[in-house]
Amino acid sequence: MSAFAYPVALDLTGRPCLVVGGGTIAERKVAGLVGAGARVTVVSLALSPALMRLATDGLFTWWPRAYGAGDVAGFFLVMVATDDGAVNREVAAQARCRGVLVNCADDPGRCDFILPSVLRRGPVTVAVSTGGASPIMARLVREEIEALLPDDCGALAEVVAGARRVLRARGVSIGADGWRDAVDTELRGLVAAGRAADAHALLLERLGG
Repeated sequence: MSAFAYPVALDLTGRPCLVVGGGTIAERKVAGLVGAGARVTVVSLALSPALMRLATDGLFTWWPRAYGAGDVAGFFLVMVATDDGAVNREVAAQARCRGVLVNCADDPGRCDFILPSVLRRGPVTVAVSTGGASPIMARLVREEIEALLPDDCGALAEVVAGARRVLRARGVSIGADGWRDAVDTELRGLVAAGRAADAHALLLERLGG
């Protein structure tokens, strides 16, 4: 069994997360965490222009200094993104000692988790990972999936989710086959045409809601 074999989707809403580093790699880490609703803190002597704009907009807290011993305390997870191997090793070691999840850029051996190549269509998220063995391969596979996945996939997911909420509130339970039969070409056509309300009504009619 390879490393990182248990994929999960974390709810980071409101959770404190630390990013060590302020360069290009840190930009991607911060953007992902902010997008997930985390409370982000960045510790770095300097920030890239993109990160400085985010800091100015108040999207994360900036500690304008070098990493200090114990900075990982109180955080749910830590992402290390510096070009200093000694600092990366120190942060990773301290995080693990405190039971804090850590991701160390380009160093899978010091990671508790890795970041897959991600494709998003509204509420639909497709994540591709090679367990850190080949990030470029993960990206290539993700790009192939992206070319195949319809643009309206996210809108369709929202219609299905809305119908599911209604049915659950009414105490109606539908099996996988029932959903599969109901979400057919006609329903997808309504969503593709921008007629989400009609698709919602048709779906509920088919499912007895």
